[in-house]
This record gives sequence, structure tokens and C-alpha cells, in this order.
Amino acid sequence: MADETTNNLEADSSLGRYRIVKPLGAGGIGEVYLAEEAKLGRFAALKILPFEVSTDAERIRRFAGAS
Repeated sequence: MADETTNNLEADSSLGRYRIVKPLGAGGIGEVYLAEEAKLGRFAALKILPFEVSTDAERIRRFAGAS
């Protein structure tokens, strides 16, 4: 059973202009994925806030500070 606070993005799925390559890690604030920017072919680490906590002002503040 998947954790209810995760996004569980799959490899080769798309998120905006990025293609998810693989998960890099997860913590108490969010998840980090290796992603490729499709048009430029550049790689980036994307930190994603779980949807379930996206309306919690304190979690959003902590997420922004940790990024």
C-alpha cells in the first residue's frame, strides 16, 4: 500500500516541462526526483510537496525554506 503523503511519480512520466527520470529521496517535507527538462535536455532535481499537505501553511513555509 502506498504512503498517503507521497506523489509516487513514475519514471518517464511528465510534470510540466520535465520528464521524471527517477526518485532520489523523500523526507518529512517532500520528495526529490531527478528530472530532465525536455526542450533543453538539462537535468535538475525537482522537490515536490505532497498534495495532501499542500494547503498547510506551516508545511509550505518549511518546504520553501528547505528548498
